[in-house]
Amino acid sequence: MRAIDVITSARTVQRERLQTMADAVAAAVAVSLPWSTSATGVLVVLWLIALLPTLDLATIRREIVTPAGGLPVALCGLAVLGLLWADASWAGRFEGLGPYFKLLMIPLLFAQFRRSDRGWEVLAAYLVSVLVLLALSWILTVWPQLSWRANYPLPGVPAKDYIAQSGEFVIAAFVLLVLAAETANAGRRMFAALSVALALALFANVAFIAPSRTVLVVIPVLLVFLGVSWAGWKGGLALLFAGLVLAGIAWSASPFLRGRVLVVAADIDQYRAGQVNTSSGLRIAFWQRSIALVEQAPILGNGTAAFTDTFRRTATGSTGAESIVTGNPHNQVFAVAIQLGLVGTGLLAAMWAAHLLLFRGGGTAGWIGLIVVVQNIVSSLFNSHLFDFTQGWTYVFGVGVLGGLVLRSSRSPAGLAPVSPP
Repeated sequence: MRAIDVITSARTVQRERLQTMADAVAAAVAVSLPWSTSATGVLVVLWLIALLPTLDLATIRREIVTPAGGLPVALCGLAVLGLLWADASWAGRFEGLGPYFKLLMIPLLFAQFRRSDRGWEVLAAYLVSVLVLLALSWILTVWPQLSWRANYPLPGVPAKDYIAQSGEFVIAAFVLLVLAAETANAGRRMFAALSVALALALFANVAFIAPSRTVLVVIPVLLVFLGVSWAGWKGGLALLFAGLVLAGIAWSASPFLRGRVLVVAADIDQYRAGQVNTSSGLRIAFWQRSIALVEQAPILGNGTAAFTDTFRRTATGSTGAESIVTGNPHNQVFAVAIQLGLVGTGLLAAMWAAHLLLFRGGGTAGWIGLIVVVQNIVSSLFNSHLFDFTQGWTYVFGVGVLGGLVLRSSRSPAGLAPVSPP
């Protein structure tokens, strides 16, 4: 019996060490997300190596049988089946399957942070990393000669691209606003004021340094969403009005922002005149082609394959917009519907809904989780953000870690409690 006790004790110690390591690597993943795709990829593998030995089948099954954990797995499972009816090479099929695999990590993160008390440390690591990126962005804007990205047109984007950076900054800004509301209610007014100031610095960077047209839609939606959730429609309108005042100031002070917005109308006019090769014109062309592809196989789709293969196969002999081949339809719903039809689209919508329900009434973690989900839904109208590397992993780790925190605090299925401010 003593030998058995020693072995059991050794296994317990080993498991605890692996759990601690998995938590630390998850925080490292959060730090790497704004900076490097290769580092994030390596760290995700190391995280899995540390985490999987600490989980048993019963623990994983508990998360998968819930809508929030099971629907991402179901969507990925349908994508695996979609390999069977795709009209593409097997290399192209597996390339199309790749973006779905990250969804399998969501129930694993639920299991990890349902039992771990380090979820907030992961969130803090992400916020600090984004704020360091913010500081560097402003520094390189003031002294562009310091930039090491000579070929990138925006010196204030030190890593990745302006779409990823602006999306990260908007998420972080709204997280800081939630933390400001919570700390102000708790009487910690200095911390609340600092959080608001940092949020405004993030918004200012989006407006003056690297404005993405997608986040210009996301910001008012999140303002109305949070305002209505906190204080009803009057609160939502009040928060939106405050946002519009700040937007008006940014509009008058930022020629770059005005140019980014006004070019949309010019692009659409050029597209109508037959000039497809503009940013907005290409998007319209991709969406029209996507609708045609969905109509060809509306129920189960054209099968799981790389979009370039699907667009190229169906564009043979076509001219104009119908001849355009792309690897990204720039809309998450179309990206799933082309491959998996209305069945896959239904699973995608159900997954988003399940994650929204998970975070209702979940306290501070719930509010932040709602920001992550709403931001992804809105931005996915203009991009395939679940399939994009940075935005996809941000959603997976955001929902996974924050969902684990909500489940840990409730110790019961979340989703039915009324929403209350943090």
